[in-house]
Amino acid sequence: MHSLENLRSRLPDAARDIKLNLQTVLQTTALSRAEAWGTALTSAATARSAALQAAIVAEARHELGHEAAEPVVQDALAAAALMAMNNVYYRFRHLIEKPVYADKPARLRMNRLGKPSTDKRSFELFCLAASAINGCETCMRAHERVVTSAGLSEDAVHDAIRIASTVHAAAVALELYPFEPDVAAVA
Repeated sequence: MHSLENLRSRLPDAARDIKLNLQTVLQTTALSRAEAWGTALTSAATARSAALQAAIVAEARHELGHEAAEPVVQDALAAAALMAMNNVYYRFRHLIEKPVYADKPARLRMNRLGKPSTDKRSFELFCLAASAINGCETCMRAHERVVTSAGLSEDAVHDAIRIASTVHAAAVALELYPFEPDVAAVA
């Protein structure tokens, strides 16, 4: 099992900024602890980093308690999966800009948006993080509007996107640097 600290320590000096940001970005004050950990987990799942995902789940369970963490874990993973579909579909419609596509019904099931395990605002926040990583303007605008209308501050949204960007960067860095290279062996 990977701990978040263990994964951070695997990052080489070339990824020092990511290592430091990963240490501090989850210490936000604008999000609840459940929102912060759910956003981090959604981001790791969206970035398809199994090691980072496992480490974040373990940390979330430790910090929130196993029972309280489970709905957050379930919604974070569901948001990542749902946005994998929606972000492709809605980004296509947005980028093509043909009314013929915009006028067609999506006919894609999205029932989880209405029935999350946590609450609607948290689930929408997790969807916003995934949408930011996937670069879907339509979905980002829609989810940001929902979470701010539900009372989440713009500072909290900003913190969520900082978490998403840092976790995504950590996933990329862990893939780029799967182990610290032996400099003597390369020379």
